[in-house]
Amino acid sequence: MSGSWTDDILLKISNIIVYFLFLGSNVYTVATPHDIYFAGRDTYITPAPWAFLIWSLIHLLLLGTIIYQFTAPGKKVIIDGISWRFPLLGILNAIYVHLWASQHYIFAFIFALFVSSAISHIYYTVKKFHAPANIGDEILVHLPFSLYHGWTTVLVVITAFQAFGVNAIYEPAGVWTKVFAFLALFFLEATAAAYAFSSPEGDLPASFAITWSLFAIFAHQTVNRSGFIHWSALAFALLSAFWVFVGTFGTYKRYRSASGSILLDEERAPLVGGEN
Repeated sequence: MSGSWTDDILLKISNIIVYFLFLGSNVYTVATPHDIYFAGRDTYITPAPWAFLIWSLIHLLLLGTIIYQFTAPGKKVIIDGISWRFPLLGILNAIYVHLWASQHYIFAFIFALFVSSAISHIYYTVKKFHAPANIGDEILVHLPFSLYHGWTTVLVVITAFQAFGVNAIYEPAGVWTKVFAFLALFFLEATAAAYAFSSPEGDLPASFAITWSLFAIFAHQTVNRSGFIHWSALAFALLSAFWVFVGTFGTYKRYRSASGSILLDEERAPLVGGEN
């Protein structure tokens, strides 16, 4: 018996409401008179404002996810698999963005960890139990949550420095600031590498989210601020870009292998039919 689009309608409606709440929280950061991306606490790990454009891509893809949940394949992954974790993620993310935009950075950091935990649970569920069965699964489920997971890792690091680090506008980078900035950059690059080796084909979107952010950090942390942090960011960004290349190559091999399997099945089909 085929399911109806009204099955689990409460969860589907909740996903829609939370999506627009989540979207609205990020629109708020742009629409406010004081643009938070320019007026927020500037640290020695803060990226250039264009780094946050990745939110637009995530929102666009998640809009497709919300529509995809009304299809049979989408229901299997989003409703039966992810379930109520998505509304929880959206609510936590909206709270985080509000705290971050209002510059309550310590509380924002705490909720960044909650957001990271929620998206990690979804990421694990999708990757472990719901391998992509079609292009819809690939683009509207795996792609947005991989991007989201990689970007959330960056947000945790950025918010940690805003909560506990020095203000780069008023204070020069001391030894400990440089050490912690270097370790943060190394952590992000190592995470991009971990994504590249997380599966035979790697996780290209998650690695890309981190690489994008590292180049944005390099662009914003100029030599005049700290030459050490500036060039360290470039070095780790280039290393991370290599892992993106590894993920791209792995994705290419996977699709090439899949195409070869389809062609092989087509070649075998007449032989199977001819045995009758």
